[in-house]
Amino acid sequence: MGTSQALQLDKRYVLVLAMISKAPGRICLFGDHQDYLELPIIACAINRYITIQGMPNGNDSLVIHLPDLMEKKVLRFREPALLAGRSNLNPTKGNHLKTSLFVVQKYGCLPTQGYDITIQGDIPINAGLSSSSAMVVAWVHWLFATFGCDQDITRELIGKVAYEAEVVAQNAPGGKMDQYTSAIGDMIYLETDSQSKCRKIDTPLEGLIIGESGVSKNTVGVLGDIKGKSLKAIAMVQKEVSSFKLPLATLDSYETYKTILPIALQPFLYAAIQNHLITQEAVFALSEKEIDYKNIGRLLNAHHDVLKNTLKITVPLIDEMIDAALQAGAYGAKIVGSGGGGCICALAPLDKQQAVVEAIQHAGAKDAYGVQISKGAHIL
Repeated sequence: MGTSQALQLDKRYVLVLAMISKAPGRICLFGDHQDYLELPIIACAINRYITIQGMPNGNDSLVIHLPDLMEKKVLRFREPALLAGRSNLNPTKGNHLKTSLFVVQKYGCLPTQGYDITIQGDIPINAGLSSSSAMVVAWVHWLFATFGCDQDITRELIGKVAYEAEVVAQNAPGGKMDQYTSAIGDMIYLETDSQSKCRKIDTPLEGLIIGESGVSKNTVGVLGDIKGKSLKAIAMVQKEVSSFKLPLATLDSYETYKTILPIALQPFLYAAIQNHLITQEAVFALSEKEIDYKNIGRLLNAHHDVLKNTLKITVPLIDEMIDAALQAGAYGAKIVGSGGGGCICALAPLDKQQAVVEAIQHAGAKDAYGVQISKGAHIL
């Protein structure tokens, strides 16, 4: 056999051994700061991805290269801590990759050989588009596809396990939206209570634009603060009014019960109720055979108004980007994610998309571009 033929065979052999997992980022359209209250959300996956590629390395370590962060991690899966059994697991807070290894063991997934792994993507980091959740989703899917699972590997299962790894096991303040949206893909309506019921919204939504502010978010700090105050406000009302149920509350409910709360907590009860009402209106609007884009834009603006003026999660640059998008002809625009920085999402007529992109850029954005709704986690 000639050298050329040998190289060709080697390349084919390598391609067979490579396992590649991809998971998309997401936009929360409606329901920011709602999922940790077990209220429903509407979100969509977008065509920006985290990609994980692994090749066997012949040893007992998962050697993980993260070129976007210029980091390298080594996970020795034959460590006693990883083989000690489920009852002795000790997830590491902030280490999503290692904690995921602990969690997937509950599902019959345990590494049996070493891999050299590269994790990279084109989702902006710490920008409100769920780059970290997409990484966990892609990682869980890669582990299941590579080392097996004792259940049928569905996208719902991947979202559930990724949520357990990123939030539950690490006692983090987030909800289920990010992991389920990235895993399931497309546009979804997700009930974030213990049942995690999810349905896809099949009506296409065109004209989505992302504007990156370049201002890094303090996700854990912002989420933790607002979540804590929101839950405290709701608990105080429920203590006085045992029949109060947040999913059934209206603005009349708010007016009736706000006096139970100190003034400092009243905005958090209002935001929870109003954002839920907007989300309920939006799910009907998005389920129409023909979308009324002006109405969707109005609802996006109404949601942003609560995030900006009640929860106060925006920063001046975000406000300027929103104003610029609307002045350039966008139907509506809102901040995306926990707040304090990150990205905005605008919905624009197709013939005004470029003008809206340029307006956002001229307002000082780090970048702006159109995105499309994407499928969820998948193995190549």
